Amino acid sequence: MSFSDSSSPHKPKLPPPESTNQEAAHLKALVEKKRPVSIKLVDGEVVNGWIEYYDRNMLRLTREGAPNLFIYKDQIAYVAER
Repeated sequence: MSFSDSSSPHKPKLPPPESTNQEAAHLKALVEKKRPVSIKLVDGEVVNGWIEYYDRNMLRLTREGAPNLFIYKDQIAYVAER
């Protein structure tokens, strides 16, 4: 019994889309509501503040009593609402 049937009319599967735009929608909601977040970086450091701006490659974390940070997204392990 063969699992592949060359006479089958099925279309080949397409690769998944590169982006679903859910990241942008979530970040936009965090920016608009000025929700406090904790960002864990890939090196283990955790920084807190709120996201004031983001683009495709980085985001700006605004912090009280500390300098604001521009963080490249490839350096972020995760973003969690506080």
